[in-house]
Amino acid sequence: MTASKGFAPAKINLTLHVTGRREDGYHELDTLVVFADIGDRLSLRPSDTTMLTVNGPMAAGVPADASNLVVKAARLMGLSVDIHLEKHLPNAAGLGGGSSDAAATLKALSEMSGKPIPDGLLGLGADIPVCLHGSAARMRGVGETITPVAGLPELHAVLVNPKLPVMTKEVFAGLECAHNPAMPDTLPDFADASALIEWLGEMRNDLEAPAIKAEPVVQQVFDTLSVTPGCHLARMSGSGGTCFGLYSDAETAAAAAGRLHEQNPGWWVEAVRLNA
Repeated sequence: MTASKGFAPAKINLTLHVTGRREDGYHELDTLVVFADIGDRLSLRPSDTTMLTVNGPMAAGVPADASNLVVKAARLMGLSVDIHLEKHLPNAAGLGGGSSDAAATLKALSEMSGKPIPDGLLGLGADIPVCLHGSAARMRGVGETITPVAGLPELHAVLVNPKLPVMTKEVFAGLECAHNPAMPDTLPDFADASALIEWLGEMRNDLEAPAIKAEPVVQQVFDTLSVTPGCHLARMSGSGGTCFGLYSDAETAAAAAGRLHEQNPGWWVEAVRLNA
């Protein structure tokens, strides 16, 4: 095997409808997922034993042991590698960082070794299948049903995280109703980004209320994003606590990001393109 590199983009849930709860306790979802042009980076090379090192601006609190999904992904492939993970995405942030890291690891190891990526990856994480897909998709069930969404307009956004982890289990535990309407059976054809943003305004993230209850600063992030000039829609991604604001163009998004960073220097703020 030769050395390889991987990119693990941030996963953004433009919508997240909780549509049911199964007998095993897992929740059924209907969510429109896109990916940002920022993310974590990985370097992998063959080794006698699997080892993981982690650095980067968001490395604090990220385990470098067998509990990390990157190590679990390598072991699932049955390969021994030395992995270096450069963390740029905040941890427990609703951006699918760990799952995206694992998916990037699986792809890199498959390319390095010629071995196919195995089936049955939901045990590794519900977001693994959509992160392996890596582009705009509708995700249903507990993450096993992935439907590609072609022709989705590119969006300009600002991602904001208050650097406080929001635990997914705690958010789902606080969900008052687990049986909510799904998205329409057929998604519209969006003429442009404005049409997509208008439609998104009619959709939901059903985990926003329990996330705010679990970590009230998420409401502050919402309120602060919403009043930035040019923000058409503010919403939370995943189970939180990252929120995103959508803007008409890259310049407006960059200006909003600069303003937010200046006003809240302790927050993680990034202007990004979605579905680029």
